[in-house]
Amino acid sequence: MYNELTEVDIQKMQEEIEYRLRVVRPKCVEDLKTARGFGDLSENYEYKAAKQELRRCDSRLRYLRKMIDTARVIKADSAADQVGLFDTVDVYFEDEGETERLRIVTTLREDVMQGIISKDSPVGRAIMGKRVGDRAVVRVSDGVSYTVRIDKIEKGSDDDSLPIHTF
Repeated sequence: MYNELTEVDIQKMQEEIEYRLRVVRPKCVEDLKTARGFGDLSENYEYKAAKQELRRCDSRLRYLRKMIDTARVIKADSAADQVGLFDTVDVYFEDEGETERLRIVTTLREDVMQGIISKDSPVGRAIMGKRVGDRAVVRVSDGVSYTVRIDKIEKGSDDDSLPIHTF
C-alpha cells in the first residue's frame, strides 16, 4: 500500500527527520546517560522516562521513513470549478440544516477540529471533484449515510503552513 502525499508533505517529513537526528535524538541519548548515573535502575524513574522518550523518538523516525518510502507523490491540481486538494469548501449538511467550511488536505495534515479534513475521509471522498450546487452522499458505514451540498469553492494551493501530524 502507498500513501498519497504531496512534495510539501515529503519535504516536511524529511525536515522533521533531520531535526530529530540532529537535535532530539542526541538529547534523548544524553538524558538517558545522565539518568543512568542516578543509581539503581529498577527504581529510577528518570531512567525509565528517558528510555521511553528515546523509544518514542526512534519510533517516529521509523514512521516518517516508512511514510516517505511508501509515498506516491500527487499533484494538487483540479479544474477551476471542481473541489480539489487544498480547496476550502462551504458544505451544507442537509440533515442538520448547517453549513460548515472545510479544507481538503492529505491525510498527513488533517485536523478535524479546525475544519481541515482528509481527502480520504468519508466527506472528503464524497465531495472531491464536485462542483458548486452538486449534492453528494457521504457513506459513513453500511447503512449510515447523509447528503451534503456544495455551496462555495475557494481554490487553494499546497503550502507549508499546515503542519504534519505528530504523536
